[in-house]
Amino acid sequence: MITIETARKLLLSLPETEERSHFERPDFRVKNKIFASLHQDKNYIMAKLTTVDQSVFCAFDDTIIFPVPGGWGRQGCTFLNLKKIKKAMFMDAVTTAWKTTAPKKLVQQYFGDEI
Repeated sequence: MITIETARKLLLSLPETEERSHFERPDFRVKNKIFASLHQDKNYIMAKLTTVDQSVFCAFDDTIIFPVPGGWGRQGCTFLNLKKIKKAMFMDAVTTAWKTTAPKKLVQQYFGDEI
């Protein structure tokens, strides 16, 4: 289990990430682009993944990581259940979302060829 505060700290530990608000919901951005948002009412983080990455993560356990219902989910938006997810899996998913959203030069700067 990951608490909301721990999730917030882990998200903010990613390079050049800042927390803002979108429709009164905390979100996390890199270069002003949202890669994750906090759904405090459900204890979920939404991570913005590609549909391929989403299918890989969701194959692990669909009670822990699963598509957001509706159209957003079909575009790669994925819920991470903070009550069930382990820290390593959480960091892998949100780092993937960060890399998907950040400009390629920034990804290269912080992660090199590790994409």
